[in-house]
Amino acid sequence: MPHIAILGAGITGVTTAYALHSRGFDVTVYDRQRYAAMETSFANGGQLSASNAEVWNQWSTVIKGIKWMMQGDAPLSVNPRPAWHKISWMAEFLANIPNYKANTIKTAGMAVTARAGLAEMAERSGVDFDFSPAGILHFYETQKDLKHARMVNGLLTQGGLDRRELSVDEVMAKEPNLRGDIVGGFWTQSDSTGDIHKFTNGLAKWLERQGVTFRLGKPVTDLHVREDGVHVECGDDAKFDGIVVSAGVASRKFAHRLGDRVNIYPVKGYSITVNLDDEASQAHAPMVSLLDDKAKIVTSRLGKNRLRVAGTAEFNGENRDILDRRVRPLTKWVETHFPEVSTENCVPWAGLRPMMPNMMPRVGQGKNDRVFYNTGHGHLGWTLSPATADAVAATVLARFKSNSLGAGQSTTLRPA
Repeated sequence: MPHIAILGAGITGVTTAYALHSRGFDVTVYDRQRYAAMETSFANGGQLSASNAEVWNQWSTVIKGIKWMMQGDAPLSVNPRPAWHKISWMAEFLANIPNYKANTIKTAGMAVTARAGLAEMAERSGVDFDFSPAGILHFYETQKDLKHARMVNGLLTQGGLDRRELSVDEVMAKEPNLRGDIVGGFWTQSDSTGDIHKFTNGLAKWLERQGVTFRLGKPVTDLHVREDGVHVECGDDAKFDGIVVSAGVASRKFAHRLGDRVNIYPVKGYSITVNLDDEASQAHAPMVSLLDDKAKIVTSRLGKNRLRVAGTAEFNGENRDILDRRVRPLTKWVETHFPEVSTENCVPWAGLRPMMPNMMPRVGQGKNDRVFYNTGHGHLGWTLSPATADAVAATVLARFKSNSLGAGQSTTLRPA
């Protein structure tokens, strides 16, 4: 059977390994970390959120970004130091503003489709990842923001999502512990939450038992596409029939070596994990998942003892530093909206979201018919990965069945 290499053992790489293995491919996954899901898939907001499918390509985002540039604790932070990659990425971001509505609808459709794939993976592998079908509650504190949410809801509906508007009283009924000057909200019953690290790591261990090879703690130093296959250098030279790049923000440099341009920018996001060590905090922390659109902050309850709070977007290059001024707004948000929850024990984290300028993942074949991509999911990697993994695996299957690549072996391949 054809042997496929995957670069990256985060959520996109591991779900891609599942989808390819299910179709009969021999799969080897590379990652520089010793364990799966140790970078961007380590401590995100936890939401499986089709309701957060709105892309960011709007003039309002640009205006807010300019306004917030000198405000260290703003939801969006841009390092003003000029850099060609950042400037070119932002130029392409602006060029995609006309595609805002179409791309929001497409993203919502992918997110809805992804749910079945995630459920299948969880059921087959038996992974415990603090999954909760608790739904997601968007809440708003101004009529202007609520009006915008109604417009977005129309786009999400076109993408196949069922989301309904709530009155103030209905918002408070969904989450009685929430405090603030709430004017209304939206409720998505079909959205859910879970611990991305526990899921990805658990799925990787299950796949290893099924025969998938994981070469972890092994940084890939070079790549070459030759007539006889794709060569991956990682202390040694291994040859593969094809390769899928799912390497997060490193996908850009790997794509360059493979002859492709994948214009990913690392957009840093922050989270805190609030350890609910006392009964009062456990009782007053939200059970439903929340999204505060104005603050751009999300929450997920991960079991009895943990509350994940995440948000912010920082354009500061490939910088993984955890900055206090960026963490502090998350803690303050908890203290404002859930004052009876103790923030004494909070664990901060920062990860780099791999974002394309059009906010759409890069999924499919590269210039060479042995090279494929499943990367650039931005803030929705956890939500979209099962769908994009299935899509790229179907593309790989079709290519190997129709081409002479792996000739004489394609008969072992099967649909998922």
